[in-house]
Amino acid sequence: MHKLDRTDTRLLLALAEEPRSSIVALAEKLGLSRNTVQARLSAIDSTDVLASFERRINPAAIGYPLTAFISVHLQQQKLAAIVEELKTIPEIIQAHGLSGSSDLLVRVVATDADDLFRVSSLILACDGVDRAETSLAMGELIPFRAAPLLERTQRG
Repeated sequence: MHKLDRTDTRLLLALAEEPRSSIVALAEKLGLSRNTVQARLSAIDSTDVLASFERRINPAAIGYPLTAFISVHLQQQKLAAIVEELKTIPEIIQAHGLSGSSDLLVRVVATDADDLFRVSSLILACDGVDRAETSLAMGELIPFRAAPLLERTQRG
């Protein structure tokens, strides 16, 4: 993993605050040369520091107002095949492997309760899935964020 120094952290903070910033705008904001910013971003981009640049689209805006989290209990030896099958379900927008009482936490979106039932049924139909427990999301209280971590790193 790439070891971030203070300049890298400042650069990432500036990107977190204004993700659409150009290299020139970042250089101006940080008091760095354009070449320095470009080189730093290239170095950071060649590592696993930055996740996907896919824009976060609000599922409700495209007809999926329901969000649910499904805890999936499965047969461990079939995990890889189950994950591949889950990838074919478009309404699954995220999944995490877990330790603890369940094996996967799957974030799904749906058009309504009937659609959520359909999506849950698709998950349960995967060979090796034993059971699933669905929790309806009532609202996102803290959206994904990295800026507080970067700020903490900056402070040392």
